[in-house]
Amino acid sequence: MPFVIRCLDCGHAAPYFPTSTNCPRCNSQWREAEYDYETLSKTLLLQLSNRPFDLWRYRELLPVRNPNASLSLGEGGTPLIQAVNLGMMLGTPNLFIKDERQGPTGSFKDRQAAVTIAALKEAGITEMVAASTGNVAISYSAYASRAGIKLWAFVTSLVPAVKMREIALYGSQVVKVTGSYDQAKQVAAEFARQRNLYQDMGARTITSIEAMKTIAFEIAEQLTALQGPAKPANGKPIVWRAPDWYVQAVSGGMGPLGVYKGFRELQQMGLVNRIPSIAVIQADGCAPMIQSFKQGLETAVPVTSPKTHIETLATGDPGRSYSLLRKEVLETHGTFESVSDEEAFRAMHVLAKMEGLSAEPAAATAFAGLFKLIRAGVIKPSDTIVVNCTGHTMPAEEFILGSNWTRDVEFPAQKAETPQEGLLSALNQVAPERFHRVAIVDDTAEARRLIRRILQSQGDFTIYEATNGKEGLQLIERELPDLIILDLMMPEMDGFAVLDALRANADTANIPVIVATAKELTPDEKNRLGTQIQTLMQKGDFLNDEFLEEVKALIK
Repeated sequence: MPFVIRCLDCGHAAPYFPTSTNCPRCNSQWREAEYDYETLSKTLLLQLSNRPFDLWRYRELLPVRNPNASLSLGEGGTPLIQAVNLGMMLGTPNLFIKDERQGPTGSFKDRQAAVTIAALKEAGITEMVAASTGNVAISYSAYASRAGIKLWAFVTSLVPAVKMREIALYGSQVVKVTGSYDQAKQVAAEFARQRNLYQDMGARTITSIEAMKTIAFEIAEQLTALQGPAKPANGKPIVWRAPDWYVQAVSGGMGPLGVYKGFRELQQMGLVNRIPSIAVIQADGCAPMIQSFKQGLETAVPVTSPKTHIETLATGDPGRSYSLLRKEVLETHGTFESVSDEEAFRAMHVLAKMEGLSAEPAAATAFAGLFKLIRAGVIKPSDTIVVNCTGHTMPAEEFILGSNWTRDVEFPAQKAETPQEGLLSALNQVAPERFHRVAIVDDTAEARRLIRRILQSQGDFTIYEATNGKEGLQLIERELPDLIILDLMMPEMDGFAVLDALRANADTANIPVIVATAKELTPDEKNRLGTQIQTLMQKGDFLNDEFLEEVKALIK
């Protein structure tokens, strides 16, 4: 299928050659690939039916004329996972995670490397330069080694040593620059210029944006399989479904730029009826896009001294990427938001402990942003949301886990002690009685599981569960917990009756109670509760920090 490269500034169309980085008419470096969408709207679906679910499934929409299957490492085709527990916690049942951790080297940058290296190999290029905060260089190193292309990887001295070692393991030449990422890019550009080498230019690299748009293609197919096709638009049937929101943390902005282009192309071909609202998330310590957007600026004011521990997001000068993203965010009624490092680290814990997904801090930043946008009412409970989990965690740094992430167990050395006694002794060291004790009384298993996971994600609690009011009252009178989380609507003995019984017993009368209910209470029911409870919370409104603040305030 023929394609051309069209200049974003003067509109000139030209053939694609990887070494031709400037528009031949106006010299602009900002260009994008353009395809025969009218023909593809009639033929693409027929082509897909017999292809595997990977990045090259959409080869007619990629700027590689003859994809070389021998270069592939299995890129693309990552899962779209419904976040059932997080969705319940946030009150957003249609929450999905695009799990890009499952790329060949563990990040969404594998798409960028796969398409770029395929194009370079096709053009006969044997040496290249890339500046990176870690993941890009790792991905490029893997694919370059497979293609026999030498990579010069310029990284900042802040990149974790474990990532530098992985880059070197593939045979790439690591050049460590003591300075910011923007300075590393400047050094890499000068090195490439002096040696006349091909250089990756981030969002200005045509193959990079084209690779990222395959995320949109996959999401549209996967959402359709999970939720069914979208409603017809203007009387025309729609084949695939687009989400209401796409959320991603960014450094230079390449990912959302590509995803937007992907959904735009699907819309042009009549495969989806809308482009999702784009939410761009950055770290507070390096958020030039967010700061500029909130000031109403069309161009970004650079951050000269990034102050974040999340090095992979520390691009202080996004350049024109911000202007392009700003236009797309405004067009889709999206938003820009930033979060603190601490919020991102907390989101790492929540994501791992609620959904079983271990993400690196840059990926967790997107989830922290999601929490913030839901709390602010920007993202609605009924919205379908896709969050890009862009990369897997590296070995966790101690400052993320804190000082008490492990406990020591020593078996007593006395020979007279039986194995059972030794085991009991050891277990008592792991779970001593001093840990906070919480009783959950709810007849819904999903609600009990959600509350348990929220508690476990934030601290050490001894948790008791009861499945109805009668059983719960017996459990509370027996265990005398520090806190009770009580559902009101239960069979046989409801929460109101449990509260009355607790208050009638001197041993249980002063135990604090949080009532969690899915029911909208009438004024009479609220009056009946009176001062018997500490807090009333609606199920589906368990934003993690709010719920935990209530718990921490009640347990001393």
